[in-house]
Amino acid sequence: MSAKTILLADDDSAIRTVLTQALNRAGYSVRSTATATALWRWVSEGQGDAVLTDVVLPDENAFDVIPRIKKLRPNLPIIVMSAQNTIMTAITAAERGAYDYLPKPFDLNALVQTVGRALEQSSKPAVSQARSPASENLPIVGRSPAMQDIYRIIARLTQTDLTVMIVGESGTGKELVARALHDYGRRRKGAFVAVNMAAIPRELIESELFGHEKGAFTGATSRLAGRFEQAEGGTLFLDEIGDMPLEAQTRLLRVLQQSEYTSVGGVSPIKTNVRIIAATHRDLRQLIAQGQFREDLFFRLNVVPLQIPALRERLEDLPDLTRHFLERASTEGLPRKEISQDAVAALQSYRWPGNVRELENLIKRLMAMESDDTITAASVTRELATTPATKQNGSQPMDFDKPAEFFENYLAEYFASFGQNLPPGGLYERMLAEIEPPLLRASLTATNGNQLRAADLLGINRNTLRTKLRSRNIRSIRGLH
Repeated sequence: MSAKTILLADDDSAIRTVLTQALNRAGYSVRSTATATALWRWVSEGQGDAVLTDVVLPDENAFDVIPRIKKLRPNLPIIVMSAQNTIMTAITAAERGAYDYLPKPFDLNALVQTVGRALEQSSKPAVSQARSPASENLPIVGRSPAMQDIYRIIARLTQTDLTVMIVGESGTGKELVARALHDYGRRRKGAFVAVNMAAIPRELIESELFGHEKGAFTGATSRLAGRFEQAEGGTLFLDEIGDMPLEAQTRLLRVLQQSEYTSVGGVSPIKTNVRIIAATHRDLRQLIAQGQFREDLFFRLNVVPLQIPALRERLEDLPDLTRHFLERASTEGLPRKEISQDAVAALQSYRWPGNVRELENLIKRLMAMESDDTITAASVTRELATTPATKQNGSQPMDFDKPAEFFENYLAEYFASFGQNLPPGGLYERMLAEIEPPLLRASLTATNGNQLRAADLLGINRNTLRTKLRSRNIRSIRGLH
């Protein structure tokens, strides 16, 4: 059997050479070009078993060529490469019918594997997508590898109605991701209805979700349409699903199983057609073990899990995020400001316990309070010094001779931030999950990745260290052995 032929289009000759060599080693034949014109001619002549193309070509944008290719040869898989690593690149690639999107720079082995998967699935019928033009105003920003993975998953999920579970710390942008799934998905003409379980009194959650009939309970003077009814034909975003009471969980499970519900005080079941997207910052598996969350509901909601990284895990995105928030705040009436490179570096040295939301609020505060046209490192340092986290452990090292005093002060401020309420349950595991990973990473860094020395530094054995690294999903660092 003759080797499969890959049609490669990229205006960078060095990239063409490297990719050709990698694909040849994998057993493929390659025809490469720098132009969309040559690529289109080869496709028109019936050549090639798959296409691998950059987005920006000298004579034409590949996104304009792909629809013509898919119309002429619908089963020809197309893989898009791009250095313009935004969420809209991923979504546009999916909308145009590309098999996959790979951000530059990429891993050659991963690219070859993607080509192999594309060829295996090339016999499947193509699905045409009648979509509205993509907007560049989607407020999800970042070019880090972690965010590229998120973009690719979002792009694929917009073409389905699958239930999605978004997991991430508070302030990471879980609702933005949910809105992207709706706004660029099949249900974009329907309503996007968001409800925060933690913000609704427990006794009112069922009425809020499913509605109630007149006279259903004291004070129900008229019929109320619930969130399911409001979201009919669209998307219902259930934020902080871990705070949903068990009784409401049982009713939600029935909706997911039977696509119908009964309003509070109602008799007849109501058919529903909504897409469910849930989100949480809590460990639902731990809640299941504690009897606080239904396991069967978890599996119904967790069809596609989507983990949003914390800002401290993608600090390379901070310059882009900062520019984005500066621009957006200026359109909202705050005086336009620039920011110095030293100021950006100061922002990158902070741990961001409040994640992207905290960064946005800080940028707005700096724009409002800074008298000069440029935000300086001194201004950033001054403002960060006023935050509780920085007061406790930002500018001064932790006193390891008094760890109890340190944590008592930190937790006192943490509890105080909730006012008269208590924080969500599972505090022990959440605090451990916050403290242990940076301690493990710092120990590995201090010992240049030597696990034996790191284990000795921590006072644990090497096998325990390895178990903790696996459980906390901490990958190897350079020099790790």
